[in-house]
Amino acid sequence: MQRYKILWVDDEIELLKPYILYLEEKNYKVESFNNPFSLVEYIESNNDFNLILNKKVLENSLIIQNKLKSDYVSFFNELSDMIKNNKDHRDWYKTYLKIIDWEISLDRSDDNQILEMLTKQKYEANKEFSKFIIENYSNWGSNNVHKPLLSNDLLKEKIFPNINDEKVFFILIDNLRYDQWKVLEDKLSKYFFIKEEKPFMSILPTTTEFSRNSIFSGLTPYQMNKDEFDLWSDKSNGLNNNEYFFLDNNFKRNNIDIKHSYNKIISYEDGSKFIKNISKLDNYNFSSVVFNFIDMLSHSKTDSKVFRNLVYDEKSFRSFTSSWFDNSSFNDLMKYLSSKKNIKIFLTTDHGTIRVEKPVKIKANKDVNNNIRFKNGKNINSDELKLYMVENGEEVFLPKVNIFNKYIFATENQYLLYPTNYNYHLKNYNNTFQHGGISMEEMIIPFIELSPKNI
Repeated sequence: MQRYKILWVDDEIELLKPYILYLEEKNYKVESFNNPFSLVEYIESNNDFNLILNKKVLENSLIIQNKLKSDYVSFFNELSDMIKNNKDHRDWYKTYLKIIDWEISLDRSDDNQILEMLTKQKYEANKEFSKFIIENYSNWGSNNVHKPLLSNDLLKEKIFPNINDEKVFFILIDNLRYDQWKVLEDKLSKYFFIKEEKPFMSILPTTTEFSRNSIFSGLTPYQMNKDEFDLWSDKSNGLNNNEYFFLDNNFKRNNIDIKHSYNKIISYEDGSKFIKNISKLDNYNFSSVVFNFIDMLSHSKTDSKVFRNLVYDEKSFRSFTSSWFDNSSFNDLMKYLSSKKNIKIFLTTDHGTIRVEKPVKIKANKDVNNNIRFKNGKNINSDELKLYMVENGEEVFLPKVNIFNKYIFATENQYLLYPTNYNYHLKNYNNTFQHGGISMEEMIIPFIELSPKNI
């Protein structure tokens, strides 16, 4: 067995004898010095140490940890005031982005006490954010000039005005949380200028069927059901298999005559085939590419015990996202685009996801959907007052099937369970990432414009 050598330098080395003895008992060889001059002579003839510890390094580490705590004490008070005084969606954007900055900063620290405090504040923020959404969401119709940018407005407001002689690449990563984007930003910024980064709001429910179809169609679910019923009601090949046609109609509705392509990457095989034929994108003026892998990761946490052990919290989810990017066809696409000139690249998502920890019992008929963050159907009821119960779907821009149908949305970190097999489902879904309801993580999502650096 290899015996590792440690060189420990400290002007009060005698006080550290208990630690040195402990290391030697663990089969480490420890050389200690308190005199820098004798140390120099020693190192000239002995430089085979595996680790060198010195007081300055340890002090610097302690200084960094103490500064982190000091900074967070100031931020704690700032964040508490923000949560209490937020008035509109812009205030909530600022609050959530500050929380994310701190979460990512703490990824590099082992101070669990600060993380625990931040997690509690984030929970309080989500509680107040949910109240804000419940009070305001139904007022965000098309005539409200003060509403946030919503899913159905994204293309018309942010992308269609940029269509000109340059080729446009519209890339959507399904279920990409804002904190995951910040991880990818560090990687992409090596090859791209971040021309714009803007939060916007996913519609409800925060699911692919509703929010992503809404992005491509430029319509609310109520409008899709009313004006494009054939596309909206066609679920024969999946919930989102008509996005090309939704987008095509969206172009026509806005008097845009353009040759466009659509690609959806679900599996590794899809990605390999897409990259093999990537040069075909040059034949189109507008290219849409959807990557479904992050959403699949989120759902796998429920279905796979192996994945649940790999992605068990937000930090590990961010890390897994980073690893996925490094080995993904998305990364290959971005490398391909990084050398292009006269192109515009827009990157976004349809919704985020939240780790659920609070089960809520509900009652409903058997024909209700399976999502555990929102329900739609007949005779839905619950004693939980924090849920968002909508009697008439049209009030929140959703189809009204009949007078008996309701929509119910989980808030904060809740998940909705039936009394039948309650304990089994509680164990199966607790601490998993879900979407469909109301939280900052699900609703506040990124819109990015990138420009190649051509380096």
